[in-house]
Amino acid sequence: MLKAPRTLTFKCVKCNKSVQVFLQKVSACSHIQPYQGICACGEVKRHATGQKEAVQSYLASPDGSWSHHH
Repeated sequence: MLKAPRTLTFKCVKCNKSVQVFLQKVSACSHIQPYQGICACGEVKRHATGQKEAVQSYLASPDGSWSHHH
């Protein structure tokens, strides 16, 4: 199985600058690989790959306090 990259880079939706997101620590499972980073302008950027339902629940959590449980 391929390992998830530790960082990804996106354009900030607020200021259009590059923002780097970092792989977040989660349980050792393949359901989701969540990423989070903060742009220089202060905008939080979150991204995730993996199981559709887990990704949707991560991106929908308003304050980033989401956690994955089996």
